[in-house]
Amino acid sequence: MTLLIILGIVIVLALIIASMYNSLVKLRNNRENAFADIDVQLKQRHDLVPQLVETVKGYAAHEKETLDRVISARNGAVNARTIDDKIVAENALSSALAGMRITVEAYPDLKANQNFMQLQEEIADLENKLSAVRRYFNSATREYNNAVQTFPSNIIAGMFNFRREMMFDLGDQQRATLDQAPQIRF
Repeated sequence: MTLLIILGIVIVLALIIASMYNSLVKLRNNRENAFADIDVQLKQRHDLVPQLVETVKGYAAHEKETLDRVISARNGAVNARTIDDKIVAENALSSALAGMRITVEAYPDLKANQNFMQLQEEIADLENKLSAVRRYFNSATREYNNAVQTFPSNIIAGMFNFRREMMFDLGDQQRATLDQAPQIRF
């Protein structure tokens, strides 16, 4: 009888461990799927950036350093392999694009150019879509991190090398920009 009780306890514990492990795997896969959605938007963004830079080059030839920074950041983002590397590279690209937007303000003829306006609208649309999929990714990451860090699933997470993952946040440069008051010009 004691053997049956011990066997029953072992089976129940094995089922609990298997259930927690499967839950962690599902959460990790959900996070990776959420990043795949981001990847689709990033691919479109990466394809549009060179077009935008070429359009700006025609008007702002002496802004080569800013444009080179955008292309370099774009290339870094395209070549990033891991999710964490992509997050860092995309934050750098966002910062470079913000610098280019500031440069564009100095060229009223460029802002009136139809190709430039269309590219700007496409990029703005992509940025909105990216914002939405980033929120979903961060939600999936939060759920995963909560499971990895809370008891008792943290024990199973430690045993099977599940680790806390990085969120897709603004990055230090953009966060610093948000801390500054906007300039209003008439």
